[in-house]
Amino acid sequence: MRYKSGTDLIDEAKSRIKEVTPTEAMRMSEEDPDIVYLDVREPNEWNLGRIPGALFIARGNLEGRIEATIPRDKRVIIYCARGNRSALAADTMQQMGYDDVASMSQGFFGWVDAGGEVEG
Repeated sequence: MRYKSGTDLIDEAKSRIKEVTPTEAMRMSEEDPDIVYLDVREPNEWNLGRIPGALFIARGNLEGRIEATIPRDKRVIIYCARGNRSALAADTMQQMGYDDVASMSQGFFGWVDAGGEVEG
């Protein structure tokens, strides 16, 4: 039996989800102010800075908390530090019935590099 690596799992998730760049995410939120930014990093990462107005659910708690936090009909952009955990989270949310989700490639670091606003 061939075992999958973490990279294999991330690559498979990315093949099944939509990814947007930080610049695209900024444009999308200008067009639709109801977009939900979901930060799936760890608490210590969240405390260092985040996208203004983002909701926080650490990746390890996603399946148990997402349904009580974000309705399935919301448009969601998920981010982490670099875009890998958010890809896994987007894949999971799609399996849970969330149709309009995207992972932000390059993650929070890409957001900052693109000149995105930061709070915290």
